[in-house]
Amino acid sequence: MQIDGRHRKNIYPGLEVEVILKKDQRSGNRTAGIVKDLLTKSSFHPHGIKVRLEDGQVGRVVYD
Repeated sequence: MQIDGRHRKNIYPGLEVEVILKKDQRSGNRTAGIVKDLLTKSSFHPHGIKVRLEDGQVGRVVYD
């Protein structure tokens, strides 16, 4: 089951997610990783909640 990455309540540190990095927005390439920090403060974002992965990369959580 795929989580809805647009709602902050669904995302938490330690969760394994797929994100789209800023540089991959045009291509749509996804990067898998573990959430370290949530960077979006609002409870909802139409393009996905922005997170920092444990490896330091920043992207928006993919939702299907």
